Amino acid sequence: MLLVTESRTLKLQLKLVRAASRIVSSLFSVFNSPCSSCPGEPEEEKEKKEEQTMAFNIEDFKIIKEGEAEILMHKKNTVFFNKAQVNNRDLSIAVLRTFISKRKQEHEANLLKRAKGAKKSSENDSSESVVEEVDNKAPPENHKLNGKSELVEEASPEESCTTMEGSGKIDEECDADEEQVNHPEVKGPKELKPPRVLEALSASGLRALRYAREVEGIGQVVALDNDPASVEACRRNIQFNGSVAISKVESHLADARVYMLANPKEFDVVDLDPYGSPSVFLDSAVQAVADGGILMCTATDMAVLCGGNGEVCYSKYGSYPTKGKYCHEMALRIVLASIESHANRYKRYIVPVLSVQKDFYLRVFVRIYTSASAMKNTPLKLSYVYQCTGCDSFHLQPLGRASTKNASVRYLPGFGPVVPQDCTDCGKKFIMGGPIWSAPIHDQEWVASIITDVNRMKSSYPAYEHISAILNTISEELPDVPLFLSLHNLCATLKCTSPSAVIFRSAVINAGYRISRSHVCAIGLKSDAPMDVIWDIMRCWVKNHPVKGQPADQPGSIILAKEPVLQANFARAVASLSKAQAKKVSRFLPNPERHWGPKLRAGRTITSKHVSLIGEAALNALNDEEDNEEEEPKSKKPKTEEDNNATS
Repeated sequence: MLLVTESRTLKLQLKLVRAASRIVSSLFSVFNSPCSSCPGEPEEEKEKKEEQTMAFNIEDFKIIKEGEAEILMHKKNTVFFNKAQVNNRDLSIAVLRTFISKRKQEHEANLLKRAKGAKKSSENDSSESVVEEVDNKAPPENHKLNGKSELVEEASPEESCTTMEGSGKIDEECDADEEQVNHPEVKGPKELKPPRVLEALSASGLRALRYAREVEGIGQVVALDNDPASVEACRRNIQFNGSVAISKVESHLADARVYMLANPKEFDVVDLDPYGSPSVFLDSAVQAVADGGILMCTATDMAVLCGGNGEVCYSKYGSYPTKGKYCHEMALRIVLASIESHANRYKRYIVPVLSVQKDFYLRVFVRIYTSASAMKNTPLKLSYVYQCTGCDSFHLQPLGRASTKNASVRYLPGFGPVVPQDCTDCGKKFIMGGPIWSAPIHDQEWVASIITDVNRMKSSYPAYEHISAILNTISEELPDVPLFLSLHNLCATLKCTSPSAVIFRSAVINAGYRISRSHVCAIGLKSDAPMDVIWDIMRCWVKNHPVKGQPADQPGSIILAKEPVLQANFARAVASLSKAQAKKVSRFLPNPERHWGPKLRAGRTITSKHVSLIGEAALNALNDEEDNEEEEPKSKKPKTEEDNNATS
């Protein structure tokens, strides 16, 4: 009975939404005009499509609410949806809000700068013109006009206005001239248009709907997908979310790559969240972003990016990964280097504002600019990685360098190699990886602004605790130190007991170097101390905490056989605890529920082998539903008189 009541309520709600959508579509017809790449459709065909979209059996769907958006999801796996990506969507909304704020500030600063430049140039032009006119109009000496010697001088606007006011006349032209001098004309658009957003792979449209309903100041949101079922679901969800969604979000059946190539520099925000690798979309995405816009990109092929298939990673991203504890941060830097490579082909470059690795995916937020001269700095931001096969030592080889002479800059190949053939610490060989992005992957000013916004609007973020924890950890990272060390791996190499993280950080700080945590790994430590200093600290630790004897050819034995040059001081340093640790702020939270991870691709049949992805309870529920559908008794045909006579 309860289910029947709910279904009737939902049907009534859908009828109301359907009626409201027709009214709103007529009111917002100007805003919903078709794009240049999409042909116009007659109103009758649009109404037919809406009716087809809204004609469905409500009992086959369930309502999912996230933030302010609600979507109808089919009980079968027809359209992809992953609940675990709520962290991704919340973080994207927080970055988008900060982007709109920063974009407005930059626009106002540019207008002010242009106004000052125009005023200065107009003053210079006016002074030069006055001097020229005086020189041209100055009469020769002893020149007489009507028997009187006169020097013709041109009165200034202020003097002319004063003269006319003194005579009791009001001259409006004087006021206009004065305003023109004080407020020179500024070329370019004075009003900043709302940012246009492209969600290239929309699926159910939940992300686009949340952007439209939750981000203040957002403009048009275009949701694309090349799957008809996904586009139908997206349009259904747009209608289901009412007037705001209908007026701002539009869904198209299109190949994202073709659409972005057909609309270069048309979108201020481009969001890529594919199932797997984003590599095939990067070339068209960097062209679709407007100058100064932001590209938000997700990659879920972490096994490839972390070194599981190095040759596949190179074919997709142009970099070769190395297996190390820092592999997840290296994955971030490989994706950034790949985006930069695609942007450079069109005289563009990227500026990362936030890069996050969480759960089973990574997410990067980069701004894209156009400048042929600034693009030349790219080799200075890339490096190769030399990783020792015996110990945890790694070294970076910059790809390029800059030489400055007499205010001119020359870009040259980097010096190398930075390491000998064998590791100086353990004597083993090096393997080589990269190139990776070795410049900062976060903008700490942006991170601070995002944290402020998230804390101010914590009720609007369903995953507030998780994104707040990861943002606070990122804010304490050393921005100029690529990759990190693992204290557990260092101790595993030496076969010794591990010092506490506070003791180790204190030793590094007392030696005169910086150290911080990493948001990628709970036991990761980022430091600008060279590897010989790190190993000296560990040698001093082992002297106070002896280890059992090891074979002489082991890396740990070779490292401990050397006497430390630096005498480590393990006294607790004041800065050994970060601000978050001092305040006991949680930074690495557990998953909110079991099976919190990647989900099955849409369209695939769920079987028993997928129990690790959805859980045993969910799998049993799906099997029970299928069994009930198969066991439904067919309606029996009532016997007629002819049938009775035939049997008799």
